[in-house]
Amino acid sequence: MQLRKLENPIRSELNADMQISDSLNPIVTDGRAEVAFKPGTGPAHQAGMAALDHLYYRDPMKILFPRPVPGDLATAVLVTTSGGMVGGDHLAFEGRVKDGASALFTAQAAEKIYRSAGPDCVMSVDLVAEDNGWLEWLPHETILFDQARLKRKTTVSVAGSGQVLAGEIMVFGRLARGEVFTTGLARDAWDVSIDGRPVWRDALHLEGDVLRMLDHPAAFDGARATATAILVGQGAEDKLDIARDCLRGASDGLAKNDVLCAATAMKGIVITRFMARDPMKLRRVYGAWWKQFRHETQGLPARLPRLWEI
Repeated sequence: MQLRKLENPIRSELNADMQISDSLNPIVTDGRAEVAFKPGTGPAHQAGMAALDHLYYRDPMKILFPRPVPGDLATAVLVTTSGGMVGGDHLAFEGRVKDGASALFTAQAAEKIYRSAGPDCVMSVDLVAEDNGWLEWLPHETILFDQARLKRKTTVSVAGSGQVLAGEIMVFGRLARGEVFTTGLARDAWDVSIDGRPVWRDALHLEGDVLRMLDHPAAFDGARATATAILVGQGAEDKLDIARDCLRGASDGLAKNDVLCAATAMKGIVITRFMARDPMKLRRVYGAWWKQFRHETQGLPARLPRLWEI
């Protein structure tokens, strides 16, 4: 039997008109996901395992709940089924732990920000820890393609004795393909508060001739990846020495300038920065620091989510 493609000239003209219309009105995504945990009760939540309290998501975002490793936290995994963000896309995520609950939020894979024809990609992350809650936000890296445009804001709100350990990694280009983020927009802002009072506000803003800034000795000095991790909560500044000790341990075995990292503190927050020419080396140091720091400060297992070990 021979199959042939049947073409209708009227339908072909219609398809052409639809393609023109699509190019003038491109499809953009407006995804949102919300997850909240509360203290768990009953046999299904032994050893203080948190229970799901609220869940909402809409395309292209979904939430998965892998079985946590024994002794570790309840975990929610953010999935973006669109495969990345293009100009004009909006994504929003809210993670919350209620009074006395503990949970870890991560992502399935790196977030890719594709080249934009003009509009910005907008991403918002809202993290809330209520009294005596512990929240971890450990997404994979965000990869900026050349000419990408990203505006991201992470808002951290802590109440009472709650604590948040949160971080982000940004990679400037698809380096394995020889592509560097030479021009575009990368704005990564943080807004942190405790009991409604601002504690720390910060923003990285790269726009225009980005490559010049990435290569300038007084700026990134050739680095192609950067990361920030913060611990927020009452008395967090007392953990500064622990953060620095964990940095030294995480950098063991590397050359002096392979990964530049340091930690500082102010009332209610510890801020840790990482910068490297090789994103994989930065990721290894960042992950090693994270798992040791959570262990030293909270007594949690010194390990990363399984999705991070792939």
